[in-house]
Amino acid sequence: AAIGTVADSFAALEQRIEREKRLTWRELADHLKRDFKDAEHIRLMLKSIPHYGQGGTRADEWAVRIADTFTRLVKEKPTPAGYNVIPGLFSWASMISMGQTVGATPNGRHAQTPISQGANPEPGFGGTPTSLAVAVASVQCGYGNTAPLQLDIDPILGKDEEGIEKIEALILGHLKMGGTMINMNVIDREKILEANKDPSKYPDLIVRVTGFSAYFASLSRNLRQLVVDRMLAEEA
Repeated sequence: AAIGTVADSFAALEQRIEREKRLTWRELADHLKRDFKDAEHIRLMLKSIPHYGQGGTRADEWAVRIADTFTRLVKEKPTPAGYNVIPGLFSWASMISMGQTVGATPNGRHAQTPISQGANPEPGFGGTPTSLAVAVASVQCGYGNTAPLQLDIDPILGKDEEGIEKIEALILGHLKMGGTMINMNVIDREKILEANKDPSKYPDLIVRVTGFSAYFASLSRNLRQLVVDRMLAEEA
């Protein structure tokens, strides 16, 4: 899980410490232990590197390297009990609970906040739907397990034949590049914001959370907010 968090962190380390010498490793370690207390400018400097999912970035390259290394290590040998483990990249709905056990990270993420979702980039990664589809297709593990693409689309994109053809091309293109699964929502900004404010107004609203769908009103407040933040970030 959280390949976006990890890839962005490696890219930030490489750029800000190794290349630009704007921080030392010891200084960074101190900032991370203190969760960037009194160092917001440092956090933003680390956070502002080109992200995984933007296309052609060092973070994109790190994501491929990390996924390949993870896959190789998992498949190198069976577990001590003799089980054959199949590598995949997904977090289900555990981005919040997993993040609560993880300290601050070099991509500017605060301690105990959610990690990135599965194979997707961090919310607000700054790329296009196409670059997102390419990025997730590039980190597939290749042993029959999945690294799903979480895709949130505004209904306005499918209002005419041309828009539908673009969405179709995006889906088919991702699968032809090696993508294994797409979790898609088609919902407009106003509706999701209103539902988040008062879920009781939309008791029948179903959203694709990750590898499963659920009634939006049935989700916890934190998980609803996470879904909303992801949708709004991708729309932006």
